Amino acid sequence: MEPERVPIPVDTAAPGGTTNAYVLGSDRAVLIDPAAETDTLDAVLDGRQIDTVLVTHAHPDHVGGVARYADRGATVLARAGYEDRFERATGVVPDDTVRDGATIETDVGTVRVASTPGHAPDHVALAFDGGILVGDLAIASGSVVVGSGEGDMRGYLTALRRLHARDPERLYPGHGPAIDEPRTVLERLLTHRLDRETAVLRAVIGGAETVTEITDAAYEKDVSGVRGLAEATVEAHLEKLAVEERVAWDGVRASAREAFLRRERETGS
Repeated sequence: MEPERVPIPVDTAAPGGTTNAYVLGSDRAVLIDPAAETDTLDAVLDGRQIDTVLVTHAHPDHVGGVARYADRGATVLARAGYEDRFERATGVVPDDTVRDGATIETDVGTVRVASTPGHAPDHVALAFDGGILVGDLAIASGSVVVGSGEGDMRGYLTALRRLHARDPERLYPGHGPAIDEPRTVLERLLTHRLDRETAVLRAVIGGAETVTEITDAAYEKDVSGVRGLAEATVEAHLEKLAVEERVAWDGVRASAREAFLRRERETGS
């Protein structure tokens, strides 16, 4: 099953300035992540029967066209437990919900929903014969934003590991081209996140306390153009490290936990 990718220009800071809408099937087609109603997407949908509309997650750059395409008679699905979030983002009351493991039938095969929170709390991936549509879980080059508030770094790393373990044939991301070497890309994304985590932890052990101080110490490159995103990422790492009892973090200041430092000394790490 090969989904048709339609890059749609968006106003947000999406990678490449576009979000990928995908279409699966023809007579019972599924439309995924319609970021906006465009002539290009309309042309792809011409002659197809849109049976279902859903999104990988309800961020603004993935949902802008939901209302317009829902008006064409499709069943609109939202992640169970996040119906209000979906309605606020799209202006549409969902017709039904999907949960982890749910299936959606199309005229070209079955699509299976997998819960993949991390980038966003309601994030899902959609698996089908031949690949997995991964939304903002992965991207061919660069990295995915996982920021405090919306993001959960523990959840994101877990989702990446589970996806890696499935050894998918191909990944279809929310931004950019298809990923033909999924395990290589997933390993790169995992390594990137863990390296950043190590840098954040070393900064805290070295005496940095505030998000500003830790960001300055943890990033070697100039992040002045994306300072907000960098600091949100650092906060997400601190939240993860706090849950794991490696740092103390009260939302303002961080410090290394003595028990963690003692274990590090005992193991010679």
